[in-house]
Amino acid sequence: MLNLWNLVLYQPILNALIFLYGVLFQNLGLAIIALTVIMRLALSPLMNPQLKSAGKMKELAPELEKLKQKYKDDKQKFMQAQLALYKQNGVNPAAGCLPQILQIVILITLYQVLNKVILGSGSIETITKDLWPFNQLASTTQLNLNFLYLNLGKPDIIKIPGLPFGLPGAFVILATVFQFLSSKMMMPAVKKEEKLAEKTPGKSDDMAASMQKQMMYMFPAMTLIFGYTLQSGVMLYWFIFSAFSLIQQKMTSKQMSKEKAII
Repeated sequence: MLNLWNLVLYQPILNALIFLYGVLFQNLGLAIIALTVIMRLALSPLMNPQLKSAGKMKELAPELEKLKQKYKDDKQKFMQAQLALYKQNGVNPAAGCLPQILQIVILITLYQVLNKVILGSGSIETITKDLWPFNQLASTTQLNLNFLYLNLGKPDIIKIPGLPFGLPGAFVILATVFQFLSSKMMMPAVKKEEKLAEKTPGKSDDMAASMQKQMMYMFPAMTLIFGYTLQSGVMLYWFIFSAFSLIQQKMTSKQMSKEKAII
């Protein structure tokens, strides 16, 4: 399993980062940004169905409310009718699972890659043993870990004299803000779920709606907390990835509005 992870994810991402650094930029920060955009574009075929499915689910909220009222005393029939409604409109509630899992796996892999690159900056042999033959670095190579005010190997934390703790830096804040904005675009769907839950008896719907709302705020909070410990290179990646996600969400939403207007 470990060999498969190395072959499919770790080595390709490491080699792509070193190639972008050595051939195009000579700047690790710019290489991370370029790599993030490339990976985000590569994931677009998986992300687009997720975004469209989320948009359709928001549009189907009124129909879902009618079904809840019709089958308020029979949860099994309601679930069957709900699945039939989703199938009829081409909605897959599980469409977002795979992209979310891939994002987490890639984030973990990038952390491992940056850890290797940064720790190996003093001993280039620790990096080159995982590089492909055409992508080898000279033994005298010294990687530049500086980007703007950042040392990409250290957390983006600003230390203020007199304070017992550091303040989150610009890229930690930006990553958190864009993660929140991306989550907030799903707010209408969460609010509709809460309204539907209020109109139906029992606690299961209330709990489901509450969990959705908590998840919406949990990821930005985790981004801020992890920003205190993760390398700033990882937070730079997360900021660019979140910003790209927000732009893609807005573009998908506009496209769906145009298609609906035409119909």
